[in-house]
Amino acid sequence: MTRPPTAAQRRVIDAADPVTGRLRGTEAQLAALVQRGLAFRHPRPPHDHFLTPAGHRIRQAVPGGSEERGEPVAVPASGGVFAARVGGEEDPSGSGPAREREVHSAWQGLVELRRMTNPDGATDRPCSWERTHLVRAAALALEAAGHRPAGRDDDGYRVRATPQPEAVAVYAPDGEALRACAATLERAGWQTGEYTEPRTRVRYLLASPRRV
Repeated sequence: MTRPPTAAQRRVIDAADPVTGRLRGTEAQLAALVQRGLAFRHPRPPHDHFLTPAGHRIRQAVPGGSEERGEPVAVPASGGVFAARVGGEEDPSGSGPAREREVHSAWQGLVELRRMTNPDGATDRPCSWERTHLVRAAALALEAAGHRPAGRDDDGYRVRATPQPEAVAVYAPDGEALRACAATLERAGWQTGEYTEPRTRVRYLLASPRRV
């Protein structure tokens, strides 16, 4: 368990730009937020500071909630406790409004990561982090758009790795759900194609992050 932000740090977080997460504060305050993983310093001039996905979660937290108490927060790009559901998890953690907030915050953080790390600042196509975390990135796009992941006893989407470079396979309960997944991924900057497994005749999507 980590310590919650100080009152001064919380004021800096609360005053962040609601869209970009851009921060204003003293050098000491900003450095402390960076050290705690709640902010990052942009590598290009003017070297502004921005909230990380974890910082966004603190900003959106209900006072007195888990984020306020310093419990683990979602940091999808650094392997923290948050993980998008790929479908088929034996014991998925969290559900309801809390999970929805977590997913929404993670997606916002990923969009901001696209803006900050794509050379042209584009947010409509995947960034390098997504290309190295294909399954989690595709699953986050689907979950953030409201698609239901498959559970132990429930139907839903499943995202799986493939032998092909920069491609994942997406399965859904029926053709309509599969096409809905394709539309969501295409809006999120992925290219998709629908295929049939030769042996099982199961239909699936092959999805890869768009480069242009």
